[in-house]
Amino acid sequence: MRKSLIPGILILGACAGLAAVFGSKANAATVTDTFTSQIIIQASCIINSTNTLDFGTVGTLTANVDAQADISVQCSNLTAYNVRLDAGIGAGTIATRTMENAGTPVNYNMYRDAARTLNWGETDTVDTVDATGTGSAVLHTVYGRVPPQATPAANTYTDTVTVTVNF
Repeated sequence: MRKSLIPGILILGACAGLAAVFGSKANAATVTDTFTSQIIIQASCIINSTNTLDFGTVGTLTANVDAQADISVQCSNLTAYNVRLDAGIGAGTIATRTMENAGTPVNYNMYRDAARTLNWGETDTVDTVDATGTGSAVLHTVYGRVPPQATPAANTYTDTVTVTVNF
């Protein structure tokens, strides 16, 4: 008896059809390349915040009145900088600043150390605070003192001091 060739042809035709549908990976190709990402960080500093040097409320100025405030400075890592404080807008000087009300002064000082012995001013290598940036905010504490003095009339006395960061 003779076998029919039709079932074999059908199987070959089905295989050819599946190969056409699913394709062949033999001819696929891939290419790659690279590119660079870049950022340039330059030496930079910012003053994040300052606090009020608030001596509070007192009745008489017969003893030292101490207070402190923080200056937050953020500089790029390894950037050398210094923090300066000017004499303020009162009639005082770096050595003796003045908080005033209508021209009447209350003398005070600003220091770089908790013992209140190192004046804080604006002369390089003399009375500024030198530091090196870490990339994060760094607090620099201002230590203030109102020394004993004649007590003026009851009122609010103020001064405005400018903070400068040189880098």
